[in-house]
Amino acid sequence: MFTLTSLWPWLAVAGAGALHGLNPATGWALVAALGAQAPSRASVLRALLPVALGHLASVALVAGAVMLQLSLDRLGIQLLVGAGIAVLLVCHLSRCRAGHDATPTGHLGLALWSFLMATGHGAGLMLVPALMPLCTGDVPAPSVSATATLALLALAVHMAAMLMVTGIMATVGRGALGATVPLLRRLRRSAAQS
Repeated sequence: MFTLTSLWPWLAVAGAGALHGLNPATGWALVAALGAQAPSRASVLRALLPVALGHLASVALVAGAVMLQLSLDRLGIQLLVGAGIAVLLVCHLSRCRAGHDATPTGHLGLALWSFLMATGHGAGLMLVPALMPLCTGDVPAPSVSATATLALLALAVHMAAMLMVTGIMATVGRGALGATVPLLRRLRRSAAQS
């Protein structure tokens, strides 16, 4: 049973968040690349905010769909997300060919990436079991707020663990990229001058 007093479910939720934070698709590689372009490490921490907002938007989308009792077709959602990522890729590649610098995306692009990846991976689906009784009216009134509170606390623990590991991975990645970015810029300039 998932309660405030039992430790193991909370450790499982935090552990799942930490594992998600290790996955480069959650955005740590993009955060590292964005941070490598900036002079300070604080840029990595600032870039975690769009990652969090993208994930929260995905969770809100799923929670809203459940609360409105809309059907969630997992394959359809994944196809839409794939199309969205393909559109982002085409836009980025066409921008690079137009002579713009091939720098990593900004904060808005990072938030959009985070939203698409979180939606494709099913972020927010962990709230469905907690939200379903609220939709069907099978929960007595005093239990509604307790159920919603537990679901939101679980989401907060999961997100905190994910963002912490994402930040650590991005900081390590920024350090590794930081040494190569100036070299790549010099190579690009010398190739352009040739």
